[in-house]
Amino acid sequence: MTHNNLVFLVDKNNKKINTTRQAELLGISRSSIYYNPAEISDADIATMNLIDQIYTKQPFYGKRKIKALLNNQHNIPIGVKHTKTLMNIMGLEAIYPKKKNGLSAINKDHKIYPYLLNNYQIIQPNQVWSTDITYIKLQNGFCYLIAIIDWFSRYVISWKLSNTLDIDFCLDAYNEAIEVNKNIPDIFNSDQGSHFTSPKFIKISKDNNIKISMDGRGRYLDNIFVERLWRTVKQENIYLNNYVDVKETRMGLKQYFDFYNTERPHQSLNYKIPAEIHFG
Repeated sequence: MTHNNLVFLVDKNNKKINTTRQAELLGISRSSIYYNPAEISDADIATMNLIDQIYTKQPFYGKRKIKALLNNQHNIPIGVKHTKTLMNIMGLEAIYPKKKNGLSAINKDHKIYPYLLNNYQIIQPNQVWSTDITYIKLQNGFCYLIAIIDWFSRYVISWKLSNTLDIDFCLDAYNEAIEVNKNIPDIFNSDQGSHFTSPKFIKISKDNNIKISMDGRGRYLDNIFVERLWRTVKQENIYLNNYVDVKETRMGLKQYFDFYNTERPHQSLNYKIPAEIHFG
């Protein structure tokens, strides 16, 4: 039975077995239960894919410049307001400081932690990990990718895909990073998005005595290594492979991240490989 058919077996009104437990029994992600691809039109998804490519090349472009490019170079009759709406869904904004939207929407009820990395000397692996979420295009829709990266080695410690913004895939990625890595970091850095300020996410750091650091509002450069990772992943993998669905994307990214960690030289590492630096 396919994953999509398994989703239809879930009874959201079952009072004895909650949806989380049903997902576990069926071997599917909880987030897939709530996925509704019909909410966004095919035309909007195609436009979002173009926006993603534009933004990846020019992350300093805001909604007006992106709207102009869509109008003039791609003949898409879209206005500023609708461009902004699509960018909010994707979690994109120009790199100058301002309140974040979309993937990084701020929850005013959550505690915001200070940025700890100004003038902080990073001299070895597992001093600082950081994370972010990005939009990933598919043939039949889109999904979201979270990754956790070590700042010193650029090693991708864990990553997860989800077709919704349910927090579970973020929690899974963080818990997995701690489980599979030999050491935990001194500091964990993220943006101020509601996923990362959530008490559930913060609890993982506190339970492991990890200091919490958060970017300044809209400060793209505070988490620059993850932003560079997104550009690399998209240019070297996502844009070269027309993935059909989340399952195919997961298989493709598994191969790519293995290559990225264990074979791909990095100029910033004097052309050494992340795994070589991370594990000594």
